[in-house]
Amino acid sequence: MELDPDEIFGDDEDDSQPNLQERESSKEYVVYIVDASPKMFSTTCPGEDQNDQTHFQMAISCISESLKNRIINSSYDEVAICFFNTREKKNLQDINGVFEFSAGEDGLGRPTARLIKEFDQIEESFVKKIGSQYGIVPGSRENSLYNALWVAQALLRKGSAKTADKRMLLFTNEDDPFGTLKGVTKLDMTRTTLQRAKDAQDLGISIELLPLSNPDRHFSMSHFYADMLGLEGDALADFIPSSIERLQDMKDQLRKRMFKKRRYRTYSLSIANGVSIQLSAYALLRPTVPGSITWLDSTSNLPLKTERSLICADTGALIQEAPKQFLPYRNQEIKFSREEISQIKRVSTTQLCLLGFKPLSCLKDYHNLKPSTFLFPTDEEMIGSTKIFIALHRSMLRLRRFAVAYFGSSTHPQLVALIAQDEIISTRGQIEPPGMHMIYLPYCDDIRNTEELHMDVTFTTPRASNEEIQKAVALMKRVDLRDFSVCQFSNPALQKHYAVLQALALEEDEIPEIKDETLPDEEGMARPGIVNAVEEFKLAVYGEKYEEGESNNISEASRKRKAIAGKAAQESANYDWEDLAENGKLKDLTVSELKFYLAAHRLPVTGKKEALISRILTHMKK
Repeated sequence: MELDPDEIFGDDEDDSQPNLQERESSKEYVVYIVDASPKMFSTTCPGEDQNDQTHFQMAISCISESLKNRIINSSYDEVAICFFNTREKKNLQDINGVFEFSAGEDGLGRPTARLIKEFDQIEESFVKKIGSQYGIVPGSRENSLYNALWVAQALLRKGSAKTADKRMLLFTNEDDPFGTLKGVTKLDMTRTTLQRAKDAQDLGISIELLPLSNPDRHFSMSHFYADMLGLEGDALADFIPSSIERLQDMKDQLRKRMFKKRRYRTYSLSIANGVSIQLSAYALLRPTVPGSITWLDSTSNLPLKTERSLICADTGALIQEAPKQFLPYRNQEIKFSREEISQIKRVSTTQLCLLGFKPLSCLKDYHNLKPSTFLFPTDEEMIGSTKIFIALHRSMLRLRRFAVAYFGSSTHPQLVALIAQDEIISTRGQIEPPGMHMIYLPYCDDIRNTEELHMDVTFTTPRASNEEIQKAVALMKRVDLRDFSVCQFSNPALQKHYAVLQALALEEDEIPEIKDETLPDEEGMARPGIVNAVEEFKLAVYGEKYEEGESNNISEASRKRKAIAGKAAQESANYDWEDLAENGKLKDLTVSELKFYLAAHRLPVTGKKEALISRILTHMKK
């Protein structure tokens, strides 16, 4: 096989970019715990569509939306749903008052379309098949909340807390689960439940409460849950407002792909004389794109595996051995093995190599063409990496220098800038961590020099007056978006993509309606303050006699075109085009007469007579 020199050093798939997909080692285990007591079914909260819904319905709706978005956000996550205060029981521990709605055989499982469809229908059959009852009543030693925490903790035994985040999400509208009890019984149940929650937290399981309240009665954390979650002071005062906002976000959250702020890769930074340190890389910001296409077999619906085979052109037989490549040189065929070609293409033995330092003033804003990567030292494999990194980090901050390093694979070499970031601390804690940002420097061809505009010296550039400038400033202040962030607006194309996938997976008849937040805010622009500012700006720039749609600087060619169009419209009115087209008399007209109709209707007037007639008939839909 003859070698192509351009292909040897051509860019293959950019393997220097990290694989940012969720891995098995960075997933979440989540158990949704839902209170199913009769109080959840009798208490209602106002909905956006003026139809009141019960707290149980709201919890089901939030969990359903969370499951749908979890498939997009992190497909490796595993979930389970537990109802407590139920009449029927279903759990591995065979304890009363807890019904386990599992996604997998062992409890936890990845969310699927089938799970979501079954869960959406659970409300219809809940009363008949599962039932609701008060689990904590006077004279009974049954503690349903304790049992629910126990079942959830048992479900979360899967995996290690070091490789996965484990969470319990509790939905309830009862702020005092032991309010009906008194004396020693209440103290004993409270103590054992708090101990059960503490045991789960000691195992690395976080417990999160989503309280459900209504305008008539607010959820009080001080009765029980403040002690269970360890809240006090400002954290306790801010918990209810933040939880209400989070509950609403959980119900109306966007369909978006999220990347966890976890380490996705480690790099070895070669400094000098064989000295290397190990760095952890974090992806702080990445653009979201639709997932890759997976081809499925039409009969089994299983993913297809692509295989490549080489066939001999002479015999048609499959070539078992790896083909050798050659390059003709002076009537000889110089053969290369794969190892030799790989060695030729190799630029450096290390993926990240320090080259030198430059002043920070040499680094411009336009050098940052794509999202940077955050680097932090780790001593997992190379002991002493943190000490060397700290010394290098402090020196770069003190001397105001950034490091220039080689980065990339053999097929995609690139220079990067390592910029030291100092730690920023406030009274609330750490705002920015210490570390380095790795900025991918552009090639020369990536930067285009600014083109100068050479204007005619005889032409005087118009200058805005002070009044026009003041009116423009006032208008900009009126339409300025406070605290603007690109994260406030969702990508409508991605939202439509995920909505179509959801409708196909769940076999829904209608595609969920998507709100395009990038469209102009017509209601906001119609506010009196903005309208007045726009009118004052137009009055200052164009004067009182300005009419919208007309320009004061109409060119001579534009005037001629308008005059021709007006004359053509007048001439065209003298003909009965409908009658001419019906009776086939258009061919009797001259080319100039046919152009009257075309020019009056702003259609192209070029071409032969047959083309003009065909264009007229098409426009008249004949």
